[in-house]
Amino acid sequence: MSTIQKITAALPNLSTDELQHIERVIRDLYRARHEVIIYDDDYGIWTEQDQNSVVAEIFGLLDKTEN
Repeated sequence: MSTIQKITAALPNLSTDELQHIERVIRDLYRARHEVIIYDDDYGIWTEQDQNSVVAEIFGLLDKTEN
């Protein structure tokens, strides 16, 4: 089992406090790596990858509507 699979499998067993801690650590890692962050506040971050994913989904919906 890969590390990612182990982490994913363990997440549902964590408390809310533990999940929030992990989120903070991940946000800090993004900042330390100077990842492109479009939006960053106490509620979380919005990355360039998030933005691109949403745009692709919207364009997919628009394409379905046009057809």
